Amino acid sequence: MSYPDDLRQQVDEYLQQLRFSDGSTTEGLEQAMLYSLLAGGKRIRPVLALATAAALGDEPASVMPLAAALEMVHSYSLIHDDLPAMDDDDLRRGRPSCHVAFGEDLAILAGDALYAEAFRLILAEQPGDPARLLAAAAELGAATGVNGMVGGQYLDVADAAAAGPEGLRELHSRKTGRLISASVECVCLLNGIEQGSLLAYRAFAAELGVLFQIVDDILDVTGSDEELGKPSGSDERQGKRTYVSEFGLERAKALAEDSHAQTRHALAVAAPRGAEELERITDFIAARES
Repeated sequence: MSYPDDLRQQVDEYLQQLRFSDGSTTEGLEQAMLYSLLAGGKRIRPVLALATAAALGDEPASVMPLAAALEMVHSYSLIHDDLPAMDDDDLRRGRPSCHVAFGEDLAILAGDALYAEAFRLILAEQPGDPARLLAAAAELGAATGVNGMVGGQYLDVADAAAAGPEGLRELHSRKTGRLISASVECVCLLNGIEQGSLLAYRAFAAELGVLFQIVDDILDVTGSDEELGKPSGSDERQGKRTYVSEFGLERAKALAEDSHAQTRHALAVAAPRGAEELERITDFIAARES
């Protein structure tokens, strides 16, 4: 199955019309924000949100502000990841990282602003029942906070994750997996689905996050700078814990195959009548080359 590029195009069109500054004095900040936000990519997180809406019987565009907010949060995390104090990467999506193009100070502010504006976009622009809307916003906050993405970043930079496979899974399920999971779960909360279905979609999203990270670790070793749009081999140079560093390349590939099968099974449980767009995204993540 091919990637749902029609959904990605809808996301890109929505992002391109976003503006944040209400005056010329902060246009420089907006420029740095848009530089990273509009840098391209597959938009996996917002496309997941639109695909989840479709799987639940809603119009994909009905959750577009939420989907855009997810991409804004992801862009903020990439800006901060690339900083010299973090991963120190000068290339992102095939062009200079935000801090290289605009300076470290403005890059930090651009990331901060994208995160704040993401929540403003959800609360001001996303239609929905107020209680469900707040539940979705709360989930996004939790997914990106101390027990989510930022906590995972801490485990990474402080080398604080427990040794062994379980520690590695916790590190990556927080750092990468929680935002991917939120891309599905926030839509489920906004839809108000019953608890059993929510748990099933949560299980699917959690395993999808694991699959994404395993493949990402493999690509960091096997991909080129041109294919990845960022420096390859950076995890190894920085001594980071990855599925490849802990299990070796061939075992990591086998783990990716196992995770792909588990993810597809979990999706079949969550959506027994089928969910074509989510199936296509899952298969794309398993087979992606960049």
